[in-house]
Amino acid sequence: MNVSIIGTGYVGLTTGACLAFLGHKVTCIDADERKVKALQAGKIPFYEPHLPELVAGARHNLSFTIEYAEAIPQSQVIFIAVGTPPGANGAPDLKYLEAAARGIGENLAGDFVVVVNKSTVPIGSGNWVESIVRDAYEKRTNQKAKGMFAVASNPEFLREGSAIFDSLYPDRVVVGSDNQRTAEVLYSLYRPLLEQTFNPPSYLPRPDRMGAVPLISADLASAELIKYAANAFLALKISYINEIGQLAEKVGADITQVAKGIGLDARIGTRFLQAGIGWGGSCFGKDTAALVATASEYGLDAQIVKAARDMNRRQRERVVEKLLDELKILKGRTIGLLGLAFKPDTDDLREAPALDVARKLIERGARVKAHDPVAMSRFLQEYPDLDVTLCATAEEALQDCDAAVLVTEWQQYRELDWESIKSSMRGHVLLDGRNLLDRARLSKAGFRYLSLAG
Repeated sequence: MNVSIIGTGYVGLTTGACLAFLGHKVTCIDADERKVKALQAGKIPFYEPHLPELVAGARHNLSFTIEYAEAIPQSQVIFIAVGTPPGANGAPDLKYLEAAARGIGENLAGDFVVVVNKSTVPIGSGNWVESIVRDAYEKRTNQKAKGMFAVASNPEFLREGSAIFDSLYPDRVVVGSDNQRTAEVLYSLYRPLLEQTFNPPSYLPRPDRMGAVPLISADLASAELIKYAANAFLALKISYINEIGQLAEKVGADITQVAKGIGLDARIGTRFLQAGIGWGGSCFGKDTAALVATASEYGLDAQIVKAARDMNRRQRERVVEKLLDELKILKGRTIGLLGLAFKPDTDDLREAPALDVARKLIERGARVKAHDPVAMSRFLQEYPDLDVTLCATAEEALQDCDAAVLVTEWQQYRELDWESIKSSMRGHVLLDGRNLLDRARLSKAGFRYLSLAG
């Protein structure tokens, strides 16, 4: 099929590369001319494992442009994968979604086209996008748009750091549509993936016992709500185990054992039960805020989701409180942060806990040093005014520090020579914000080991 994708962020570029790998002809559209030129030259604008190899391997089916007219008229399926950043009240800002829908309508031509909302959008956005596309088309052509297109919702469930795996081997595919023809088109588009008939890339083999992928067909509103509900539930699990972690600290329990003990219950599951500094990234914060805002519009108070958000914010404050308890005074102290990205295997800094921790420490007069394996260049671009000294190595970031805080659970931090690092530090406090490190080893090396749950 001929496919257009509007937006080349994490979702858009990953989706485009995967569909091109499956054999479809894909054109990615982005308003940022510099970004498009970089993509045309084979440069990936963000860090995502295996994405460069996938783009290079699918290049014969993949192109990039800033012009809607080069892609939309020939397309059978058009994905909207633009950003929907949170507004002041938590509701998503839909200006990019509106511009994309208008651009589609102004360039629509030919046979029946399926317009797919891939962006995480408020419930009811499918109807709204349909009206914008229709109005733009009819204004341009002075003809009715009846039968020209239909709008579907196809929410993504990608985890940054494993987005290619999640795209090629998903738990499920959700398609929301009130039009039978639309559902048939999207089934044809995804058929190689649903039936797992494609040849997997050598660098990312198909998991053992991988069978057919479930297809969930729903109406538009249900598909839109599925995305928000899924992310909110995962956020709830993290905030819940962090709340239990606070109790574990008070009673002297080991939160990792508690999490394992409840997670092995098949009804609960082990994933997203890792206690620590809390969640960040582009999805959980934005989507939980949007869900609260949507509920409010209908006279509902999403108390459970609000509580999860409050607990997550509280975890970041507890980092500074723990350091205050140990050091008594932060003014003039030097604190080393290990990790800037909101999670490992990505350079994404959106809602990253490290940013809040750094700001709170700086506000209290501390000097902050930091290291991250991949996110430092992005940090310099996006936060040039945040007074953090970036260091080329983790060892340099902790040298002469009064305390160290592990913020992002990069596995390479677990393997550091902590005994040598201890001798280079001025103090001996180490706060493990992700329960990643070996407590016994660090204690033996002379550290005052702390966590957020004990």
